[in-house]
Amino acid sequence: MIIVMRLQATPDEVQKVEQEIESIGLRPFINPGVERKVIAVLGEVDVHKADLAEHFSMMAGVERVELISQLWKLTSRSYHPEDTIVDVAGVKIGGKQLTITAGPCSVENEQQTLEVAEAVKSAGAHLFRGGAFKPRTSPYSFQGLGEEGLKILAKAREKTGLPIITEVMDTHEVELVAKYADILQVGTRNMQNYALLKKVGATGQPVLLKRGLGSKVRDLLMSAEYIMAEGNNKVILCERGITTFEDSCRNTTDINAIPVLKNWTHLPVMVDPSHATGDWRYVGPIALAAVAAGADGLLIEVHNDPSRALSDGPQSLKPKRFAELMGQISKIAEVVNRQCGTGS
Repeated sequence: MIIVMRLQATPDEVQKVEQEIESIGLRPFINPGVERKVIAVLGEVDVHKADLAEHFSMMAGVERVELISQLWKLTSRSYHPEDTIVDVAGVKIGGKQLTITAGPCSVENEQQTLEVAEAVKSAGAHLFRGGAFKPRTSPYSFQGLGEEGLKILAKAREKTGLPIITEVMDTHEVELVAKYADILQVGTRNMQNYALLKKVGATGQPVLLKRGLGSKVRDLLMSAEYIMAEGNNKVILCERGITTFEDSCRNTTDINAIPVLKNWTHLPVMVDPSHATGDWRYVGPIALAAVAAGADGLLIEVHNDPSRALSDGPQSLKPKRFAELMGQISKIAEVVNRQCGTGS
């Protein structure tokens, strides 16, 4: 249920509506992003939904009450009609800005990481990505450098000025990763790890949530709801390919999901063409398609020597190819009325 207050509603009227919501055992959640106050009513409201709607609509300062049939409320455009723009250390994700995140799959050592960070910064990237903790299909594959990797990422940020994004895999690691990262990434395998979602939500830091391999768009929004229900509205959604019967690429990029999400939710939407395709030859075309379809940003893996990468080398672009792709992205961005300024 969504309660839309009048433009002229006084703070006292808003407070009384909040108090009334709490008095019947529900939880109010005020949308902070628009001039008009919109209050989401959280909790079990299925039984007497219509009666409650009539009750609140008669209160002073209330313009209307909307019943939301979807299970997600805070992520819905009904709750927050305007696009949410997530500010990450001055880099804005959403709105007119097209935001490019680039870097290696894994932080392997300091020299490799700093070289790639400088290269993507020079090419125009806005954020730097790199994995310190790596979820791998095989337990025998490289699992990341842990806190040492986080310290190297911090050095890359200090040297380039690029905010960093890295994955957190376990509730026990959240506080540690949050000390170093500007954005906490929840990977595809953890999209429905609800304990982890609550934990990263409680940090108040920006969270990038990747869609699960076998998850529907609705599932992704419900997972985002867990983060937002903790009071954290700094959520970025990421389409990174789903599992289908098609095996010509690692995964199938759901381009449809981009306009669907932009219609259903106010949260910014990014696309990861590297993991979606698993092959550097297809990263560029899918990246351009994502921009044309309305994505707010891209995550692209870049490595200075992909043949020797400890993880995901086949899908990584060399710095020169990334720079060339950035030029192409800028042209498509202009066509769809987006801005793609350089990170330099």
